[in-house]
Amino acid sequence: MHHIDVSIEKDIFDANNRLAAKNHEILAAAGIRAFDLLGAIGSGKTSLVEKMVPLLKKRGLNAGAIAGDVYGDDDFQRIVATGAPAVNANTGKECHLDAHLVHHAIDHLPLDEIDILFIENVGNMVCPTDFLLGAEKRIVVISSTEGDDVANKHPMMFRESTIAVINKVDLAEYVGCNVNRLESDIHRYNPEMPVFRTNMRTGDGMEELLDEILK
Repeated sequence: MHHIDVSIEKDIFDANNRLAAKNHEILAAAGIRAFDLLGAIGSGKTSLVEKMVPLLKKRGLNAGAIAGDVYGDDDFQRIVATGAPAVNANTGKECHLDAHLVHHAIDHLPLDEIDILFIENVGNMVCPTDFLLGAEKRIVVISSTEGDDVANKHPMMFRESTIAVINKVDLAEYVGCNVNRLESDIHRYNPEMPVFRTNMRTGDGMEELLDEILK
């Protein structure tokens, strides 16, 4: 029985990853670079998109987004308020986006108006790691308010991502978070991963982060 379960799970991942590759092809053919945003609820994923839209505009690039949530459209509405085209993708009971949901969302985007697409996953530090969506980089956002052990508790999230963002660094001293410990834990699981410290309310660190995203 256990062997059957493992086989089914492998089939699900394989089918997802084939569709993720297809998503990547569709976006690349439209001249779009796509980036996944991973992290817990409240870490700053939507804030990152809000801050990046005008920064990209200054560089002559138009942003778009897919906002993933279990239910509701709060993040979607915040992104739409920036003027960027966006699609709301509700997962129902699922704690992550998958390539199939993203594939359908892409169909509803004005691809000819988008240069950079942010795919904001459901707020969760575990489920999204196994499901590729078709992006070229995965950006994991954590915040000081989650505690300085959050990276150590979620090694796979950091092993499977490309860029790490430690947000709300201005609050670290108030919540007793050692940001240096966070960064060293991240590098223990992914030694080459670039780590950026940000305050998304003020925009501190965002230009440098954008330089790395667009490399």
